[in-house]
Amino acid sequence: MIPAISPMMDGAAPLLPETSPESRQQRDPERGKRRTSVVLPAVASAVVLLGLAALFLVYGFHDGGDGRAAVLAPGTVEVAASSSRGVVEGVSEKSTTPALRLGGGAVRDYAWTNSMLSWQRTAFHFQPPNNWMNGPLYYKGWYHLFYQWNPDSAVWGNITWGHAVSRDLIHWLHLPLAMVPDHWYDINGVWTGSATQLPDGRIVMLYTGATEESVQVQNLAEPADPNDPLLREWSKAEANPVLVPPPGIGLTDFRDPTTAWRSPADSAWRITIGSKDRDHAGLALVYKTEDFLHYDLLPTLLHVVKGTGMWECVDLYPVSTSPAVEDGLETSTPPGPGVKHVLKASLDDDRNDYYAIGTYDGEADTWTPDDADIDVGIGLRYDYGKFYASKTFYDPVGRRRVLWGWIGETDSERADILKGWASLQSIPRTVMLDTKTSSNLLQWPVVEVENLRMRGKSFDGLDVSPGSVVPLDVGKATQLDIEAVFEVDTSAADGVVAEAGTAAYSCGAGGGAVGRGLMGPFGLLVLADDQLSERTAVFFYLVKGVDGNLTTFFCQDELSSSKANDLVKRVYGSLVPVLDGENLSIRILVDHSIVEGFAQGGRTCITSRVYPTKAIYESAKIFLFNNATNVRVTAKSLKIWELNSAYIRPYVD
Repeated sequence: MIPAISPMMDGAAPLLPETSPESRQQRDPERGKRRTSVVLPAVASAVVLLGLAALFLVYGFHDGGDGRAAVLAPGTVEVAASSSRGVVEGVSEKSTTPALRLGGGAVRDYAWTNSMLSWQRTAFHFQPPNNWMNGPLYYKGWYHLFYQWNPDSAVWGNITWGHAVSRDLIHWLHLPLAMVPDHWYDINGVWTGSATQLPDGRIVMLYTGATEESVQVQNLAEPADPNDPLLREWSKAEANPVLVPPPGIGLTDFRDPTTAWRSPADSAWRITIGSKDRDHAGLALVYKTEDFLHYDLLPTLLHVVKGTGMWECVDLYPVSTSPAVEDGLETSTPPGPGVKHVLKASLDDDRNDYYAIGTYDGEADTWTPDDADIDVGIGLRYDYGKFYASKTFYDPVGRRRVLWGWIGETDSERADILKGWASLQSIPRTVMLDTKTSSNLLQWPVVEVENLRMRGKSFDGLDVSPGSVVPLDVGKATQLDIEAVFEVDTSAADGVVAEAGTAAYSCGAGGGAVGRGLMGPFGLLVLADDQLSERTAVFFYLVKGVDGNLTTFFCQDELSSSKANDLVKRVYGSLVPVLDGENLSIRILVDHSIVEGFAQGGRTCITSRVYPTKAIYESAKIFLFNNATNVRVTAKSLKIWELNSAYIRPYVD
């Protein structure tokens, strides 16, 4: 049954007042970005995943009171740090100015209430019971998640390994700490780690430790009791550290060992570790080992890209190029016909995760991109929102490759301390090559998420005329799984002078959901209140080039997501490939303070952290909208499910 709905505005009325061209130009969130020179680790692995808060001096936004987003003066500080403070002082890189300074005036902290802060905690995304966290391995019937965690505070410091287990990657059970910083080689933090399961079933864990002098070294650990399926105790090797920074590599530029793969050349194991050179080129070192205790640094680099800076959380894995093969490939799958390799790096410079598709040469231990113009660090990203320090692992049960990302906060440290926790993991995603385009990956929530679906409603064949907003009656709207397919009638734009092309539009500088164009924006408003004073927009924007061809952008607009002023709010997004004959499709997962969007089957993905003050609990609503001027949009298929909680809790024997 389709609930009764009615347009909230007629076709002549825009969604929101248009903003001036000058304001649109200032909205680019990348303008004015400033970083400190401090290097800190961000972790992601087949076992551990961590991202640290980036330091930004950015343009701020607040609601001007009339529904349009007002732009603050250049140089406005939202989250800043004058110097790095870490383990010793027990604070995060987000801490020295935990508030938004408005227009050069006095620092103002938003008056968060307990009700608002309590609502922000997610229901089906993994996060520890409290404090600061910042990833899986399958062993004897259990998925294991080891994660970077500060058990003492909701800020960065005292980095240990938390541990949780699950049967299905969704319902997690907390276990006691797996490892703590208790030796000279990791006393300043048990950081990045990756596990490798050997053919005989043995598990070896390599992880980065920070020494007493904060030198980054690699260490080995193994389960103390391999017969325990829960892997509750770990033993650190007497030989630690097993690797130290080689000549030419900075003492704090040597971290994040990968899961090992078997070389097709000599059957020995290979690992790669991220770093940078003196010229600020990002690179991946390759080591050879037979026993995981002794290593040889190979003379060639796996790959290097000029100007990309420190590579963290490097990942190398195979994907199938055959449309007939829908399974993931085991990490040691050799290169050859039907196989490509993905190389990914988390860039410390801008805190984004970049990947490229290419060819791994097993004899030379080098990797070459298919297209040098979209090489690692200068091309495609896993996610165009708040997503960092990711790592994949091969799931032998589901015969799939699963991707995890660390999702940090975009509020103030003061708010984190008030609510008592910070950061969470993304929903695990299957990842595979898009064999239709052969130029990008497809990411999609693991199928187990669908087991959380409860009540659902369908809104099929719903027309959304230009300038209209349509409320959707779905009941509770804070835990949702949304799947939508749009048909776009562009005939009204035929004969209209083409827009300047893709170079003239970007999600960040295009005005967001209020910036009206011929063929966009249109999509959904989630976590919105009745008056639309708070809303997070997930939308498409089509641009007609001078050649008559259409280019599609997929964006998420956080600018009006909250009335709070101590937040970083942006418009995220990028291009999304759309092939001839395809309708536009989107999937959105809403879980309180996190919104994850997947366009065109996962060709482009965006993650947002949002902190509404009004659109919470029963006041959270969802709407369709079309703020284009010349196209009529039809929701050919729109299905919305309320999702159950994953009830993440402590493990009980």
